Formats: sequence, C-alpha cells, structure tokens
Amino acid sequence: MANFNKFNCFVLDVANALHDMKTGTTHVYRVYLTNTAPAASNTVYNTPADLATANGYTNGGASVGTITGSQTSGTFKFVGGTDPAWTAAGGNIGPFQYAVLYNFTSPTKPLIGWWDYGTPLTLTNGNTFTVDIDQANGILTIT
Repeated sequence: MANFNKFNCFVLDVANALHDMKTGTTHVYRVYLTNTAPAASNTVYNTPADLATANGYTNGGASVGTITGSQTSGTFKFVGGTDPAWTAAGGNIGPFQYAVLYNFTSPTKPLIGWWDYGTPLTLTNGNTFTVDIDQANGILTIT
C-alpha cells in the first residue's frame, strides 16, 4: 500500500475553512495522477502537473465523491467516499508515481495530500489502476 503524505497548506486551509469535511457536506474531492514528485510546499491543483487526457484518463482525475469525517476523543478522521480508478483504453496511461488528492469544489482547488507508489507505473491497455482509500483508518487524522 502506498504511503499518504499531506501538503503543508492543508493545515492552514482547514483553519481558513477551504475544506468542508463534516458529514452531509457537498464538497467533492478528486484524485489525479502525476509523474512529477510533489513537494510538501505545493498548494493548488496541477502543481505538480496532472497527466494529459488520453487512453482512459481524464485531466483533473477521478472523483472520490464526498469525503466525510468524524471525531472521537479529540481525533478527527477524514474518511473517503469511493476508490478512484482508471482503466487504460486504446493505449497506456502514464507513467505516474503519485496520486494527488485535492478539493475540487473549492474555487482555488487546494491540495490535501498524495500517495507515493515508490516507482513510476504505466497502466497498460485494458488494465485498471485503483487508489485504495483506507475506509477503516481514514485518509488522514487530525489530532
């Protein structure tokens, strides 16, 4: 399983109310693929650069729907909707090494974090790649 890393801006963006993560919210979150290494200092969608639309991949990534959260004993757990997935059709998708989570609803499209798969991957024609969002432990926790 790939490691999830948060962008530094996420903490300030939460304080500035750019992310509405409570149950019943209408904010939609997306994941896009990139082969450019994210930096913790990145702040908005397409930095690092998204892959181009081609062969079953659409620029902007795939929706994870509405992500909700819950708090227990002072720890907030950010829990995912659905696992985003892509199926290569008519050619390959990639290479990519990183899957980046961002807030699609917020006008600035702020970044939240990324999964690092450790090595560049190429999704060959007919195959599917899925980002497995941890439903039990959440994407991330705030304590």
